Amino acid sequence: MVIRKAIPVLVLSGALADAGLRELIEEYSADRGSLLRVYSPERGAGADTNDISPAKRARFGTFHREWLARVEKQDFEKLDQVDRTDYLLFRNYLHHEIRQLDIHQTSFAETAPLVPFAGAIVALDEARRRMEPLDSQKAATSLDALKKTADAIRQSVESEKQGTPKHVANRAAQDIENLRRTLRAWFTFYNGYDPLFTWWVDAPYKAADKALEDYSAFLREKIAGRKRGDPTEIAGNPIGREALLSDLAYEMIPYSPDELIDLANREYAWCEAEMKKASRELGYGDDWRKALEFVKTRFVEPGKQPTLIRDLAYEAIEFVEKRDLVTIPPLARETWKMDMMTPERQLVNPFFTGGEVISVSYPVSGMSHEQKLMSMRGNNTHFARATVFHELIPGHHLQQFMAARHRVYRSLFATPFLTEGWSLYWEMLLWDMKFQQSPEDRVGALFWRMHRCARIVFSLGFHTGKMTPEECVEYLVERVGHERDNASGEVRRSLNGSYSPLYQAAYMLGGLQIRALYLELVDSGKMTNRAFHDAILMENRIPIEMIRASLTKAPLGRDFRSTWRFYDAIRR
Repeated sequence: MVIRKAIPVLVLSGALADAGLRELIEEYSADRGSLLRVYSPERGAGADTNDISPAKRARFGTFHREWLARVEKQDFEKLDQVDRTDYLLFRNYLHHEIRQLDIHQTSFAETAPLVPFAGAIVALDEARRRMEPLDSQKAATSLDALKKTADAIRQSVESEKQGTPKHVANRAAQDIENLRRTLRAWFTFYNGYDPLFTWWVDAPYKAADKALEDYSAFLREKIAGRKRGDPTEIAGNPIGREALLSDLAYEMIPYSPDELIDLANREYAWCEAEMKKASRELGYGDDWRKALEFVKTRFVEPGKQPTLIRDLAYEAIEFVEKRDLVTIPPLARETWKMDMMTPERQLVNPFFTGGEVISVSYPVSGMSHEQKLMSMRGNNTHFARATVFHELIPGHHLQQFMAARHRVYRSLFATPFLTEGWSLYWEMLLWDMKFQQSPEDRVGALFWRMHRCARIVFSLGFHTGKMTPEECVEYLVERVGHERDNASGEVRRSLNGSYSPLYQAAYMLGGLQIRALYLELVDSGKMTNRAFHDAILMENRIPIEMIRASLTKAPLGRDFRSTWRFYDAIRR
């Protein structure tokens, strides 16, 4: 007799209703990934087009509200410290996602009058995604109307002259290019596979696409004053004070943009005082800019930069291990490598980037003589000595190595305040430990510290509408001493949308948060250096105030709100 076991029934919706927070977060991440793939652009379509879609906004609004309700049903009082931390991180994340939908809607509402045909394109795309039968003649009529609408709105904008703000025109031009790509993907799906479609739609599609292309170029070049295809162009879209405050709340930074700019200026004043000390040792008196110019001339000859980077990496590892500052797993020491950055990428990354792979920015033969010198001066020996360990060990490479092995599910909550703050903090700690002993090395380290202060000022200044991209470049040149091409690349990278609005401010601010926590736990004798640094790495890259709560065993309530005024402990 065969005894058949009962087959368990899996209820897909809420299958983990009684799961711990880790399992809930993992389930959410899988569900979110499924939705994102459904609503993601087709190959060749615009990355941001679907953010215009009311259907996508509505679906993700429902999705996040349902998950928020599910999380808030947890019996918080029965959770241990780890689960309470995860609960608060998850709830904070979901609230932020819901707020972001509203912010994106407000942003699109600002550009919507300039793209009145967006709904028609989105409707065509979504009908195809729903696999609805297509009426080719009706689609052709829709495209003909779309062309006429684009032509009419262009004439209207042209007649208004100065009525459209430049940043709004630039954002509308980006929306139109994304819509063009979505329309192209829609057309390609049917074209050639459906003869009737091609007969009706081919000519109207090409006419509509040309009208959109011309209108986009008009907005970008005539209204926003930007040249299409210019690799040196700097364009950005300020998100405004309210959106910044929302992002700061999400990152658990209880400071206003104005307070953070004041903080940056205080830190800059300290850096400038230390610069003058090093300048005097080099014989330049208080004119630290002359000392900086001297340090910039101390670069290695072409072909020698990889050797310099290798030697600096091993020097930092030896320094950290000798002082027992943090655990460095042998495999982490073994598994980093080096690449040389392409000339194209150097336009937006004039300095090193790192992690498991350190990408070295240095001139190539095809650059002009002036460009070569700017790159070599900006990546001189003493600047490099203050950044190689930032990218590798104990900086990003060690951090990423550990994040892949400890509380991996928390990657959903990754924040630049810990990601970049961790590496910047090591710049501060190694400075305190006299890693930079010569005045040249101290000038190199202080240059980067000033640079991180300036990032707070110019990024928050831009996003609150107080600084233009051009003013940001000038600020870096005048206040920090950047080479102009390097300053332009820095601002271009900061404002082109590939980084979150708070990303550049997060270096210094995150570093100061960890520094304040170090004073609280290590300087007080409660933890050793190694125990402190290892503990941070094992929490994964979450907001630092939550790491503080974990390390200090601070009581966490269901209604926790960020109140940690971390700069009070280290105010200069």
